[in-house]
Amino acid sequence: MTRPAIGFIGLGLMGAAMVDCLQTKGYRLTVLGHRNRTGIDAALARGATEAADAKSLAEASDIVMLCMGTSAQVEARMHGPDGVIAGLAPGKVVIDFGTSLPGSTRELGAEVSERGAVMLDAPLGRTPAHAKTGQLNIMAAGPKDSFDAVKPVLDDLGENVFHLGPLGTGHTIKLINNFYGLTMAAAMSEAFAMADVAGIPREKLYGAMSAGPLHSGMMDFVKAYAIDGDPDRLAFSIRNALKDTGYYTQMVRDFGRETVMGGCVTAAMDRAVSDDRGDDTVPQLVDSFTRWFAD
Repeated sequence: MTRPAIGFIGLGLMGAAMVDCLQTKGYRLTVLGHRNRTGIDAALARGATEAADAKSLAEASDIVMLCMGTSAQVEARMHGPDGVIAGLAPGKVVIDFGTSLPGSTRELGAEVSERGAVMLDAPLGRTPAHAKTGQLNIMAAGPKDSFDAVKPVLDDLGENVFHLGPLGTGHTIKLINNFYGLTMAAAMSEAFAMADVAGIPREKLYGAMSAGPLHSGMMDFVKAYAIDGDPDRLAFSIRNALKDTGYYTQMVRDFGRETVMGGCVTAAMDRAVSDDRGDDTVPQLVDSFTRWFAD
């Protein structure tokens, strides 16, 4: 079977690892340059082609993949005379692997549809290390027939590939997922800082809490730094966490509601970023709570 030609935009840590995986599995890649050329140059060295702009990348590709940091960045690459949408034709598929606002995704999907193409949202779980070995969790949504058509490619990238519903459902679930996980991480960070204030060794607190139903992977990510000194078990920055919790709040408002819990975790992330700790990983939030309690 002939493998589809793939265009990839967004070769940061995650995107570069995904491109590496796809090239290892024999796909022909066209990539788009970025200020940080580390991932681009590595892909070119493995045989990828560099596009002049997003339009020409889309013209050369059967599937256009984006792995961008924000909805604004996705929109910028999609729109304009040199954007992805301008280069689309009937039968092409666009996949947004980033964590984007569902409302933005649905609007872009309508514009893509006008070109006879299809858009899927497929936010990711797990890490760049999993991306390199094709073991991501992929939360895809959009027309089921289009999902089925590209699923062999998604299966090469992911160990667990889900179809969750109509366009925007993947991003909705990802934002709920990240809100919940980041709320747990912030709560566990405060719990360790409170143990310090109370004179209780952190390992004693963890031992008691982890023996019961509170035990979770997120608890262990925070523990890995707070007790063991490893900040990279969850290599996700506080700055990116703030973006995601802000998107969650916006999504709730788009549904005509106000979040009750989201304000707390967003405030914690925002305060840490304001303290110039935005590049810390989320488990290092415990250091921020420790400083705040000491003030």
